[in-house]
Amino acid sequence: MDKRLLKEFLSNYRTPFEEEKAMIPDFLALLDDPIAFSRDRKEGHFTASAWIVNRRRTHTLLTLHRKLQKWLQLGGHADGNQNLLEVAMDEAREESGLTSLRLVDRFIFDLDRHLIPANATDPQHFHYDVRFLIEAEMDEPLIISPESKDLAWVGFDMTAELVGNNASILRMLEKTSRSEILL
Repeated sequence: MDKRLLKEFLSNYRTPFEEEKAMIPDFLALLDDPIAFSRDRKEGHFTASAWIVNRRRTHTLLTLHRKLQKWLQLGGHADGNQNLLEVAMDEAREESGLTSLRLVDRFIFDLDRHLIPANATDPQHFHYDVRFLIEAEMDEPLIISPESKDLAWVGFDMTAELVGNNASILRMLEKTSRSEILL
């Protein structure tokens, strides 16, 4: 997926969630910035995530993010790579050790723009996160990366309790639980 295809996917992206729909113009506008895929854009930049689920759609793989101290989906910075699908798959492999990862649909699964707090090296900024639906086998061993404190397959029935009021994760959970997501 190159920048041209990402623009096409974003332009044609449809969602029933108003908060997500309202973000689409910001994502499209960011594409015009030559450093949109780089951390050098201090106001905010593209990131990519993998919403990893098991084949039966009963569990999702979450990581306890070391810096943010929150349970989140796996993903990370584009670091100049305009192929966000590739970024999401690479981050999923690096952060989990899984080799059974399989893209469910090449189209965008979810969008979220969220604020990242300032730290010792970076000012407060936005992540424009493009998310993809990925399947993996639950019986494969997990490898915790240095970016994580823990990894866990979490049952859909326990996800809301673990992530608290993280609206974007609850939205992805709702999307996954809908009947139109094919097994």
